[in-house]
This record gives sequence, structure tokens and C-alpha cells, in this order.
Amino acid sequence: MLNGISLMPEIVIGAQFHHERPDGNGYPQGLKGNEIPRVAQIIAIADTFDAMYSNRPYRQRMNFDKAVEIIKDASGTQLTKDVVDAFLRLAKKGVLRAPDDTGGGSLDDISNIHKKQEE
Repeated sequence: MLNGISLMPEIVIGAQFHHERPDGNGYPQGLKGNEIPRVAQIIAIADTFDAMYSNRPYRQRMNFDKAVEIIKDASGTQLTKDVVDAFLRLAKKGVLRAPDDTGGGSLDDISNIHKKQEE
């Protein structure tokens, strides 16, 4: 779907490999560490944060601090450490928090969210 993008061809690479993990347990190719293209490492964190911190038809967005905590905990295994560090600096500055965030949001862990979807 993204192959026709000529302005930023690296986006295609990022979309293709953003489910790879630094520990090698990702997909589609099981890439590890620096084998993962940098753009994919960045998109992985953006996608992870968006998945947790966006309202979905089936659940309320996650509490901001909880989402940040989960990303921090995934540093070095699921997400690239130095990219997580950059994300955490932005989170600390407050630039990632939604303007309409009044401090609510789900405090459920990811496993609890998946369990609710299966019910």
C-alpha cells in the first residue's frame, strides 16, 4: 500500500519492519538490534504509544503515565533503548500528552486489555 510513496521512501521500510524487536523476537524477519532499520525503531515506539494512548471503539485510552511506564519497561527488549530514552525526554517535557487529558484513562495492563477483547 505504501510502495507508491516517493517523498519519503524510508516510511515504507519503517512500516515493513516496525514489529521487529531488539531482542530478535519480532516479525516478519526476526531482525535483532541494529539490524532493524532506524526508521522502524522509531515507528515502533510511535505505534506502541498510539495503540495504548488512543481511544478505541472497544476501550478508553490508557492513562498517560501508565502508557509511558509500559514503554519504559519494554526498553531494550521490545523497543530500542536509545529511542525509548528520546521518547521519555519528550514525555517528560509534556509534548506527548493530549490536550484533553485530564488524568483519567485505563490503568489496566496490556494483558488485561487483550483479555477483555477476547470476552
